Amino acid sequence: MGKIKTHKASAKRFSLTGTGKVKMNHSDHRHKLGKKDTKRKRHLRSGAIMEEAQARNVRRMIIK
Repeated sequence: MGKIKTHKASAKRFSLTGTGKVKMNHSDHRHKLGKKDTKRKRHLRSGAIMEEAQARNVRRMIIK
């Protein structure tokens, strides 16, 4: 019986908190930043907690 492998692309993008919630970074903060106002860019810098409906799928992919 084979082992379940970690999905490496997801493991690089998401991480788990101590309570098991999925932590992620915001998108849209790489290029074309001149069009976006300062407040929007500041909020995109901080991380976010993923919604539980999507987090179940991500948690299954990144469990080691």
